[in-house]
Amino acid sequence: MSTTTYTVAGMTCGHCVSSVKEEVGQVSGVSAVDVDLQTGTVTVTSDGPLDDADIKAAVEEAGYQVKA
Repeated sequence: MSTTTYTVAGMTCGHCVSSVKEEVGQVSGVSAVDVDLQTGTVTVTSDGPLDDADIKAAVEEAGYQVKA
């Protein structure tokens, strides 16, 4: 099992959290997504390694940006 944390810019409410969780949760291999609105962090748990580009694309699809 692998866990990676990303910092996401632009989330301001519960709807933002839901959007990010939904999009990232659809990435192949993702088993869990935890979003902390206060810190802007998104913790992704997967069965194996994930491509960061896939996670970033999912966050962008939700309307937000992953901070470098």
